[in-house]
Amino acid sequence: MSEHEHNHEHEHEEHDHCECHGHEHGHHHHHEEGCSCGHEHGHSHEHGEEKELTVKQLIFAAVMFVLGLVIEHLPVENWLPDVAKIDLIHEAVCMVLYFVAFMITGKDIVIGAVSNLIHGELMDESFLMSVAAIGAILLGEYEEAVAFMILYQVGEKFEDYAVDKSRDSIEEIAKLRPDHATVKVGTETREVDPEEVETDSVIIVKPGDRIPIDGIVVDGDSFVDTSALTGESIPQHVRVGSEVLSGSINKQGVLEIRTTRHAGDSALSRILNLVENATENKTKSEQFVTRFARVYTPIVVYSALALAIIPSVVIGFTTGNWAWQETWSTWVYRALMFLVVSCPCALVISIPLSFCGGITAAARQGILIKGSVYLEALGRTKTAVFDKTGTLTKGNFVVTHIHATDEAITETELLALATHTEMFSTHPISASLKAAHHDKCCDNVKLENVEEIAGKGIKALVNGKEVLAGNTKLMEQFGIAYNECSEHQDGTVIHVASEGKYSGHIVISDEIKDDSAQTVEGLHKIGVENVVMLTGDNERAAHTVAAKLGLKKAFGQLLSADKLAKVEELLADLQKGGKKRGTLIFAGDGINDAPVLARADAGIAMGSMGSDAAIEAADIIIMEDKPSKIVDGIKISRRTLRIVYENLYGALGIKGTILLLSALGISNMWIAVFGDVGVTILAVLNSLRLLKKSK
Repeated sequence: MSEHEHNHEHEHEEHDHCECHGHEHGHHHHHEEGCSCGHEHGHSHEHGEEKELTVKQLIFAAVMFVLGLVIEHLPVENWLPDVAKIDLIHEAVCMVLYFVAFMITGKDIVIGAVSNLIHGELMDESFLMSVAAIGAILLGEYEEAVAFMILYQVGEKFEDYAVDKSRDSIEEIAKLRPDHATVKVGTETREVDPEEVETDSVIIVKPGDRIPIDGIVVDGDSFVDTSALTGESIPQHVRVGSEVLSGSINKQGVLEIRTTRHAGDSALSRILNLVENATENKTKSEQFVTRFARVYTPIVVYSALALAIIPSVVIGFTTGNWAWQETWSTWVYRALMFLVVSCPCALVISIPLSFCGGITAAARQGILIKGSVYLEALGRTKTAVFDKTGTLTKGNFVVTHIHATDEAITETELLALATHTEMFSTHPISASLKAAHHDKCCDNVKLENVEEIAGKGIKALVNGKEVLAGNTKLMEQFGIAYNECSEHQDGTVIHVASEGKYSGHIVISDEIKDDSAQTVEGLHKIGVENVVMLTGDNERAAHTVAAKLGLKKAFGQLLSADKLAKVEELLADLQKGGKKRGTLIFAGDGINDAPVLARADAGIAMGSMGSDAAIEAADIIIMEDKPSKIVDGIKISRRTLRIVYENLYGALGIKGTILLLSALGISNMWIAVFGDVGVTILAVLNSLRLLKKSK
């Protein structure tokens, strides 16, 4: 597995951290992609000494602004006609109120813009806001300048809230990590930090406590709540020998657990690492937004300059009227509106936030997605390929049918005969027989002359009788006339003969998981066109299982290389017509299927709570051993993509319309403010829907 360095053929680039967790909270934060119009977000977070505006300050500024607005429109001159210079006093009071509100909300933005200019950063958001606000003041539109700054700061608060919500969702997982472990040393116990607990130590977990470290139960019987890790609400019964994971809650009896990992390598720690550092490649949507922001903002700034200057100059030359009020002010005002709308804040914040929200929402369901590019691939699934053993089936073989054909022997005796013959074998079939047959007589069996015939079965003397137990080739070798099992073709058939006479056969099958059929049906319902099963089992067993699951395509007798070739064929089918129609996902055990996991657009490892190999090989890890979780993951991914495109097309559509209206003089500064701040708030709130907990 070490050779598999995740060099997927997904056309991926360098990994980046999940943007929404790259923020430093508050107005000292620095958005990695940022709401930045191509640079840093907002207010010169690196260069300026800007302090975060408190909610109380913002409310006070809003009160001052509303008070100024109300007083400005009151007929004070009519009420106090005898007061000298009442009109100047009236205007001065309004100006003071507006000035106070502007200084509270806009001072740091302007200082930040100046600081950025000194450091050579021209096209950032604080520059655009400052130019627009100061321009409005120079045009005498004082209330619009103040309103713009207040609403801009409201938008900032919403962005901070969104980042906090995203971080809080991760911190909820972090809180699952206990801050102490009770270690048993001889007959005494002591509480220590989980990081100090060595592997192979015995820890005690009382009812109601969280399990601090992965391990095996060595004493006790209880139920544990694994919902925080797997999304499964039904508590799991654990007893001596059961594996338990850190972060689970012990619900009932006291458990003694022998640790199998260090705390830093436990399941919960790995979940946190995967979600916090979703080492992701950017999706095409994110790449588009990043490129778009860097090109779009300078174009709009120069367009605004052109809009202010060119029409004014043309009108001046054609009419001879160069008056500021009649010619220039109109076009400068339109240019300022153009600037206000120009920042692509709604896109650069909300789209990375949406992807991070989707990754977090999936993690809550026990679906760990290593990055937004895999989330997008999952959402576009058109072909779903499954390995059979351990993915659609349980991977533990059990005796399912016993057919005694010799009237002198019962089914129980036939099972006992086969079990005694295989008593000392290490083959999985032997384990299945032993699991099905427990009896005191087994201790008294006299087993002699045991001969294991490679690829065929076993010959032995059982209590003095010659017994054969194996496949059809063994029967043919010894000239035994046997019966094929026509009823049950979904498993391995063990034929048994005693004293040269055929006694019957036993069918050993891998059990189908409870939700496998539901998974296949669910995938078809959500529009996955092609659901395929690949297996190393024989074709007959493959098609029998496929029929039970409602699968139309199943391929058997495949080695790892054959599975890879089959996946290549299925990928080629998606490429027919020149353009790729959706993506291919592959779900397997994460160890034997590493090449196929790597080749798929998204490789999914099933039931991998404790598998390092699976976490290394796969792009998506399903914590619980339920294939139906894949359907849930696709639904979450599609919801995420839907919100991303709602934000993308919605923001571009609204901004484009307002830019056009601004240029034509149909809009005003209030509508322009909505085009920036309003659209940002709507996009951020839309993205936050992903972080809402499903009830």
